[in-house]
Amino acid sequence: MPITLYLKQAPAVPLETEVLSPDVISQLSNTEIRKLTVYHGKRQVPLEEFFDVDGEHSDELIIHGDLNKVRWIGRAMSKGSITVHGKVGMHLGAYMKGGRIEVHGDASDWIGAEMKNGFIHVHGNAGGQIGAAYRGSLAGMKNGTIIVDGSAGLEVGMRMRRGTIVLGGIARDFTGLQMKGGTIILMSGAEIRTGAWMNRGTIISLKPLQMMPTFAYASDFNPMFLNVYAKQLKTYGVTLPYAASAGTYQRFAGDLSVPGKGEILVWQPA
Repeated sequence: MPITLYLKQAPAVPLETEVLSPDVISQLSNTEIRKLTVYHGKRQVPLEEFFDVDGEHSDELIIHGDLNKVRWIGRAMSKGSITVHGKVGMHLGAYMKGGRIEVHGDASDWIGAEMKNGFIHVHGNAGGQIGAAYRGSLAGMKNGTIIVDGSAGLEVGMRMRRGTIVLGGIARDFTGLQMKGGTIILMSGAEIRTGAWMNRGTIISLKPLQMMPTFAYASDFNPMFLNVYAKQLKTYGVTLPYAASAGTYQRFAGDLSVPGKGEILVWQPA
């Protein structure tokens, strides 16, 4: 039986809830879960002040409510699952090491920031800095998969090293900023400065992009690795074209101002 939380009242200021993680609550009784400490501004309060709690002793967590000001859900989790029904605040799944997070609503900034593994799926729009490195840190996400069905904000994948980010809607400026590895897939394209200062990694766009002058056209081709990616992403409901009969990809190398060895692939349908 999963542990189910219902938000009783929206917090007036951000509510820090690092304890909402299967690693913390899976071995706790209902009473122990309700007494867990969360931070409402400068106040330390029990979890039960903001949430009704059903269930105990489970690594499956379900949360209901408008959690727009509830932060750090799933921080550093390594197992189990979290399902959110409603909006969710900043730092969802930050430092995540494993497990699964699913959001039936919108999410804010820093989804999966510096995550090491795991799976996050947002069935709505998202903020900026998805899978990114925190300010002052040299490395963003190192592995794992993040899928956002809707649009996304600034600096998606900033300094990411490995892993996969898939965006169904359009992304804002600086997607792949200082990217060091991994793959970003843009189903609906992005705004400007895509791939700025990227060192390595791959950005794939199924829509035309406004290319920076520091990216050089290299060739038209159908890379073999996309066959593998397409099969993997199909299990998540994501369709990535790769057959030569359907079209081809234009490859742009850069960012030459760094200089970098990254690439941007732009789909050209037949």
